[in-house]
Amino acid sequence: MFDLISFIPRAVAQGIPLLYGCVGETLTEKSGNLNLGIPGVMYTGAICGVISAFYYEQSLASKADANAFLAIMIPLLACLLGSLLIGLLYCFLTVTLRANQNVTGLTITTFGVGIGNFFGGSLIKLSGSDVPSITLSLTSAYFHQSLPFADSLGWFGKIFLSYGFLAYLAVIVAVIAGYVLRRTRVGLHLRAVGESPMTADAAGISIGRYKYAATCIGCMIAGLGGLYYVMDYATGVWSNNGFGDRGWLAIALVIFTIWRPNVSILASILFGGLYILHMYIPSGMNLAVKELYKMIPYVVTVIVLILTSMRNRRENQPPESLGLPYFREER
Repeated sequence: MFDLISFIPRAVAQGIPLLYGCVGETLTEKSGNLNLGIPGVMYTGAICGVISAFYYEQSLASKADANAFLAIMIPLLACLLGSLLIGLLYCFLTVTLRANQNVTGLTITTFGVGIGNFFGGSLIKLSGSDVPSITLSLTSAYFHQSLPFADSLGWFGKIFLSYGFLAYLAVIVAVIAGYVLRRTRVGLHLRAVGESPMTADAAGISIGRYKYAATCIGCMIAGLGGLYYVMDYATGVWSNNGFGDRGWLAIALVIFTIWRPNVSILASILFGGLYILHMYIPSGMNLAVKELYKMIPYVVTVIVLILTSMRNRRENQPPESLGLPYFREER
């Protein structure tokens, strides 16, 4: 029998990294930058948080000396800083040097995954672990801490109140991003930069400043998705190449949500549910059928991309200058 009460929290937990990546990429694309390096950004943000948490735990004489504020803030700030540096690198190449955005994004993905695997493997050796992974259970416990009264509220508490603070932060960030894009002057300027940078430049809007700001903030948001995956969803366990393809699904979600961050909240939970649906569909001992069930999120992604590409309304289309470098001399 399908257990909806246990399925929904797991779908939400799977969807939160997608939500962070989707919102971050949406802000980036609204400025006209197509950042295919989101998987690398998420990986970099995660490993930066893992490195800082590892050394923080190593500096403690005993677990009793741990400080909740430091255990959360040190990995959080390290994650944001690492993601910011990757965003600045991307902007320097694509905005300042006007390099090809597709090639740069794919390079960032390869670069970020390489950084994560290199430092992750080094930490595993330093820890002397017998398995190819390290566990930061002390730090993870603070990230995974849910509301104290969630268990006493039955199914309501399990579905809505049983998550760590980064899950609720993801929803708040998505709502704020949606409001800024649709209701503020900053959002109007950002959309103008993505739609017609020549017109925006003629109106006195700084194209480079908006592209840098939107892309760097978007990378920092996406990096939090990587940190959430390791510290909350994976309960502090880091293993190389353990992220799967969540970064690519986050990029696909941007198209599915029609570049609207608030829509990405439900969309990410939907895709998170599809990601784990194979665990809830009876397949017996037939492994071939189980592998076919694992294809569901990817099949749905392909169908979604086909359907969204067939939309003819202008408001459902990507920013007009998406992926194109801006040359002021051509104005």
